Amino acid sequence: MEKEFPEAQVFQIKKMELKNPIIFAGFVGAGLVGPLSITHMITELKMVEIAVMRSKYLPPSTVFMRGRLRHPFRFYANPEGTICAIICEITLRMEGLYTLVSSILDWAEKNGSKEIVILDGVASTEHDDKAYCAAEEDLVRTMADKDISLIPQGFITGIPGGILNECLVREIQGLTLLAKANKTEPDSGAAATLIEALNRFYDMEINTSELKKDKDRIHSEFNELSQKYVKHREEISGMYM
Repeated sequence: MEKEFPEAQVFQIKKMELKNPIIFAGFVGAGLVGPLSITHMITELKMVEIAVMRSKYLPPSTVFMRGRLRHPFRFYANPEGTICAIICEITLRMEGLYTLVSSILDWAEKNGSKEIVILDGVASTEHDDKAYCAAEEDLVRTMADKDISLIPQGFITGIPGGILNECLVREIQGLTLLAKANKTEPDSGAAATLIEALNRFYDMEINTSELKKDKDRIHSEFNELSQKYVKHREEISGMYM
């Protein structure tokens, strides 16, 4: 009998000892700020792919960049096992979202993670070189000391919102770092702003010069995905108008 495709499973492809890692995650959103930030982090920290998300709720799509195929929903770790990154490079339907969220947080808890940081963009006409945050009250105060402003109010939807909601009822701290980003095109400047905020808050030293310098290459490589996101948002808006 043919084995049924899993509801949601973090499928390990490389064995690595993880040491209560902090997890950074980026999903398709305004300006592709999440995937751009996470891609840059993966490169700069020499992270290795350790797992992929297998789920019947993922659209049957694969991603290829410069001719190389890769799974669209991947998990990485730095060589020390202290930092993990999750990147998803496809737009996700609402169906099955809670199943995906539970699977991610079960995996995080199993590996002793105490903190998940979601990097995302807020659709805007222009980027203002500022990083914003949404987190629990005591953390917001600490972030203000590092020049990261709180977002006064708003909605965080989709899988980022699902993860942050679930963190509130589990023993794992969830927060999001946001930057105003271009509504329709990949915004590497907004991604650089978020990485610099991470450097300040987590005492990291991730160089952002490539993000700022390679705008044209980043635009050409990620533009198709950005257009898909814009179309996806328009379809969702149409459903709820």
